[in-house]
Amino acid sequence: MTRPAEPDRTVVTARPDLGGGAATPSLRLPTDATSGLPAPSQPLRIGPARFAWRTRTFVMGVLNLTPDSFSGDGLLAAAGDPVRVAVERGRQMVADGADLLDVGGESSRPGHTEVSAADEIARVVPVIATLREALPATPISVDTTKAAVAEAALRAGADLVNDVWGVSAEEGLVELAAERAVPIVLMHNRAEPRYTNLLPEIVGDLQAAIERALRAGVAWESIIVDPGFGFGKTYEHNLALLRDLATLQVLGRPILLGTSRKSTLGRVLDLPADQRVEATIATTVLGIAAGVDIVRVHEVRPNVRAARMTDAIVREGEPGAGEPGADDPGPAGT
Repeated sequence: MTRPAEPDRTVVTARPDLGGGAATPSLRLPTDATSGLPAPSQPLRIGPARFAWRTRTFVMGVLNLTPDSFSGDGLLAAAGDPVRVAVERGRQMVADGADLLDVGGESSRPGHTEVSAADEIARVVPVIATLREALPATPISVDTTKAAVAEAALRAGADLVNDVWGVSAEEGLVELAAERAVPIVLMHNRAEPRYTNLLPEIVGDLQAAIERALRAGVAWESIIVDPGFGFGKTYEHNLALLRDLATLQVLGRPILLGTSRKSTLGRVLDLPADQRVEATIATTVLGIAAGVDIVRVHEVRPNVRAARMTDAIVREGEPGAGEPGADDPGPAGT
């Protein structure tokens, strides 16, 4: 950076005659600059509900409209009409305490089969439209990497875009979120688990993604980050990520954590996907203690109970505070 040609207006001139702190020059903010200091995240409206961050932990229920989900919960492999099965499961998740539902139509497991946008739309749109009618007070997220799928899902009633390649250079999803004025989750991911310094690189990648979203016109308050547990990371990387998860708070955005049923949990306990609920709960509790705001899970009820107990300890608030409600007149938790 070159020196300014004229005196820097951010410099507070020294006043030795006044003595004390005024005796030496200092810096002040430019008139058009924000402080850049951490501040509490403002409440965010996601569709019909308003989320007051840090009042409590919010729980996202997972609905996979796939035949090949890594976790064995792919609803296209289940018997019966997948739309009916998905809506029944979504209703049960909300009854068990889920604050929002995440609907995906393409598996993200390593080695998964890629799905065309048309096929993915055919999977998720009927479910989202039916869920929107059946659960009008529940926010719905679409889990995708494709702008065309996200656009169709938003038209069908989705309220949030969950971009599992949020750190990619592609602009489609952030531009769509800006155009439609909807919140977006930016998740960390890499094509290969290649790092020199894991946590700083995750934070740096996510910061770059945040800046790209802001340039596209997404509001600061509408950005949520996800460290991408299990995505572009080895078993050892995932454990290190959990160990230092609080580092992500430097980003100043709400944090979503999705560890449910993932392979790292199975490797630690040598258990299949459908027997990893206790391991998931352990990561939920540790995540909350590290400052996570949303946990994305398959088994809603036990994770809700674990979250409430942990909140009572680490949030120091009243149990149940911050409940999102449909068309609240004010922020949840006030």
